Amino acid sequence: MFKRFVAVLLAATVILSAAPMPVAATAQADQCTFPMTFTDATGTEVTISEDPERIVTTNPSAAQTMWEIGAQDEVVGLSQYALYLDGASKKTNVSGSGGVNVEAVIGLEPDLVLVPNTTYVTEPDKIQQLRGAGLTVAVFESGDSLTGVADKVERVGNITGNCEAGAERADEMRTSIANMERALEGVEQPVGLNAFFGYTSGSGTFISEVMTNAGLRNGAAEANITGFGQINEELVVTMDPEYIVVPSHAPIPSGPAYNSTTAIQEGNVIVVDANNLQQPAPRAIDASEAILEAVHPDAYERYQQLQNESETTSDATTEAETMTDEQTTESMPTTDASETTEGAAPGFGLVVSLVALAAVAFLARRQ
Repeated sequence: MFKRFVAVLLAATVILSAAPMPVAATAQADQCTFPMTFTDATGTEVTISEDPERIVTTNPSAAQTMWEIGAQDEVVGLSQYALYLDGASKKTNVSGSGGVNVEAVIGLEPDLVLVPNTTYVTEPDKIQQLRGAGLTVAVFESGDSLTGVADKVERVGNITGNCEAGAERADEMRTSIANMERALEGVEQPVGLNAFFGYTSGSGTFISEVMTNAGLRNGAAEANITGFGQINEELVVTMDPEYIVVPSHAPIPSGPAYNSTTAIQEGNVIVVDANNLQQPAPRAIDASEAILEAVHPDAYERYQQLQNESETTSDATTEAETMTDEQTTESMPTTDASETTEGAAPGFGLVVSLVALAAVAFLARRQ
């Protein structure tokens, strides 16, 4: 299982560039209007004929995203690595000994199959088999930054018919990212190293941003390591990280090289839930928060204050919009049968139409 895990991580460094959505398709996606047509990360034009009700996710990050936007009931199949999600054990496991179990996916008769790019890179033949069976498959780019992950969350919400929830969760992520940046203004950032089974996360990875957004400099990136790669002991000694970030499923690195580092000598090893740290999905923000709290407790306290302020502002905005909506509804004139006859006052029908159009426009802005 570890070899496959490493292979997937290394494959993630070969990220396909997502072809831009045509303007018309983007507008459709924003409105959750079906049928929806767009170009996915493989350059394939994908058409989703109607709001999908049965969805298969082939990667845990896609499953986590569906859970985070409250659409888990639409998921009928997921990978074995997503079984940590609440209620996931009731879904069909579509993982096989060699990756995606094509027969299991086809047997579920899904309306849509969500395929992160890492799955496509490692198993392109199986994705073609799914498409050859007539299934609608959407391959989307891997998030290589936290803002990229937020964009992906919004995109998943669009193509699954959960526009409002996807946009809301994505905005929450963007707010958290901005608040961390504000909380860390003027704070000195020590060198950190993400270590797992002899590998590390270099530049161009979302894990690198998880760390830097939490107030660490990524020593691997500064050592010109790109993507996910091996790290040798000589580099560890030269780097001398002040903090080491380890996913929860991996052992704390040891040996002469690591034992000589400031991180090990001072006990600055941060163990982070692997499902948060290593999946480009909404809970990556939780990983950043855990690192921020461990490295910069004062900044973390400031961050929490900013988060509370943002939540208060958001609640106030929602309440104001609700009150405005109610006022608009109450201000709309009521008519009885006599007012809609030929004897009604001239032009009254036009006034009603204008008010109705204004209400529709207001509701459209809220969607």
